[in-house]
Amino acid sequence: MSSSEDFAAYVAGLPRILSGAAALFRDTAGRVLLVEPNYRDGWALPGGTIESDDGETPRQGARRETLEEIGLDRELGRLLAVDWVYRPGWPPLVAYLYDGGVLGEDELKAIRLQEEELLSWRLVERADLGDYLLGTLGGRVLSALDVLAEGSGTAELENGRRVG
Repeated sequence: MSSSEDFAAYVAGLPRILSGAAALFRDTAGRVLLVEPNYRDGWALPGGTIESDDGETPRQGARRETLEEIGLDRELGRLLAVDWVYRPGWPPLVAYLYDGGVLGEDELKAIRLQEEELLSWRLVERADLGDYLLGTLGGRVLSALDVLAEGSGTAELENGRRVG
């Protein structure tokens, strides 16, 4: 067996981790932009799976998904949160959340949904996010909003809860 075959066998035996990236957009009133997927319950942020097998980085994935899902191609701001999500029976997920910034009226009017995956979008007050975001995503978004408000560093999360 060659060294490249040995390495391929080694890599094939390593644990698998899923990775996703999203952008947190707000309007001038501080409401959060959420999208309604047609393939699962609950609402989400613009974002999705990082095409890591193709060399895509988390930041690139968040920007690409934002363009695909809502039609906005924007330079993303800083990394607000990284969340390690573990559910029994599923591979772990590492979720990256970037600051998408504040969208003005013209940008909000320019939103064009990816009809294959999304039903609608809306702006939601912080106090109401729990009514829309299921699972660990709610904690991730609230932590990211806290990071923005505090001006603090990136939030390290495990299952949507701050650990660092």
